[in-house]
Amino acid sequence: MRALLPALVMGLLPATALSQVTALKAGRLFDPTTGAMASDQVILIEGRTIKAVGKLAIPRDAKLIDLSRSTVLPGLFDAHTHLCLTLSTQGGRGLDELIGRLLGATVLDTTAHRALIGAANAREMLEAGFTTVRDVGNAGNYADTDLRRAVEEGLVPGPTILNAGRIIGPLGGQYRQLQPERPDLGEPEYLYADTADEMRKAVRKNVLFGARVIKIAVDDRPYAYTADDIRILVREAARAGLRVAAHCATDAGARAAADAGVASIEHGYRASTETLRLMKRKGVVLVGTDFTELAAREMGIPEYHPMVVERLRRAQAVGVTMAFGTDVVFPLRGQTRGSLAISFIDSFVEAGIPARTILQSMTINAARLLGVERQRGLVEPGRAADLVAAPGDPLHDIGVLKRIHFVMKDGYVVRQLPAP
Repeated sequence: MRALLPALVMGLLPATALSQVTALKAGRLFDPTTGAMASDQVILIEGRTIKAVGKLAIPRDAKLIDLSRSTVLPGLFDAHTHLCLTLSTQGGRGLDELIGRLLGATVLDTTAHRALIGAANAREMLEAGFTTVRDVGNAGNYADTDLRRAVEEGLVPGPTILNAGRIIGPLGGQYRQLQPERPDLGEPEYLYADTADEMRKAVRKNVLFGARVIKIAVDDRPYAYTADDIRILVREAARAGLRVAAHCATDAGARAAADAGVASIEHGYRASTETLRLMKRKGVVLVGTDFTELAAREMGIPEYHPMVVERLRRAQAVGVTMAFGTDVVFPLRGQTRGSLAISFIDSFVEAGIPARTILQSMTINAARLLGVERQRGLVEPGRAADLVAAPGDPLHDIGVLKRIHFVMKDGYVVRQLPAP
C-alpha cells in the first residue's frame, strides 16, 4: 500500500534513509532569538533532527545541499489557520454573508469532504514554507483531528498541526442566521456552552476527540463570555495541558479574555490601546489575522484592512508579543492557500513593523505560543530539521519570503528549486 504513495508522502514517513547525514550550506542564517544573520553557516542534519550548526567542516559522506546564495530560516508558522474550510467569498457583501456561507458549509459538507479540503490546503501551506500551523477550528465534526493524524502517520503531506477541534462559544456560536425551527443547524461546527458545567464538558469533549488547543468565540453575541466564564475554560483546558485561543470581535471581549489569562487573542481588531497594554502585562499574545487590502476586499469586508493596519501600529508601539496568523479561508485564481497566507506580511510592512519583528512573529514567537519552542522555531542542535530558504536578505526585503524556493520538514526536502 505504501509503495503507491507519492515520493513526497513517503519522505514524511519514518525511514532508514533519513538517517543519512545531510549538510546544508547557508549563505545567511537567521537567528530569531537575536534577530541577527550569520553568514556562511553549515547545518548538519541526521534523520529528522539538526545535529550541529556553525562554520563546520562538511563530512565526506554527507549529502550536500548548497544554499550558499540564499537565506535560511526556521520553518514558518501560521498560528491561525482553518485548513478544513474553503469558502467561495468573492463578491461577498460583508461579514453576515461570509458567516452565512460558513453555515452553508456546515450544513452541506460532510466531514470526509472537509478532511479532503484540509489535505489539499495542508500540502499547499507546507510547500509555501509553513512547516507548523495552529488550526483553530471550523472543521466540521473533528475533520482537523483526522487531518493531523494523517499527517503524523505520513498518509498525506502537511505541516505539524496543532488543532482545536470544535469551537466553543455561547448558544448560537458565530452564526446570525439560525432559526428556532432548526436550532441544530450550527452543529457540529460549534460546541455551545453557557453554564460552568457545559463549558467544562465542552473542553473535555474536545480533548477526548483529539484537540491540541482550545478555541473559544468570546463575543459574537450580546451575551458574551465574561472574564469569569473564560477563567473556567482556561482552567479546564490547563488540566489537560492545553492553552486557550480566544476569538475576540470587541474591545470588551478582548479585555475580558486577557484578564482571564488566555494564551492568545485572535483578531482583536477593535482592541483599545489600554487592552493591548493589559495583554502585554499578562503575557497574552496577539494573533492579529491582519487582512491585506486584497484579502479584505475578496472577503467582502474592505473596511477591515485599515482597521488592522492601525491596530498593528498600536500593538507595535505598546510592545505586545505578536504571532503571525492569517485566517485565510478563500481561494483566489493563481494563488495557493500558502501563497495567500504569506502575503499577509504586506499588512505588517504597511504598518511599519520591522522585518526582524515580522520574522520573529513567524518563528520563535509562534513556537512559544504553540508550546513547541523546544522542538521547532529555531535552527539549533536537537531541534526538528524544519528549514526554509529564500533569495536575498529578508531583513532588508521581507518580500523575499514570497519566493521561498527550498522547504525541509523533519529532515525531508519538500521543495527545492534553483535559487533565483
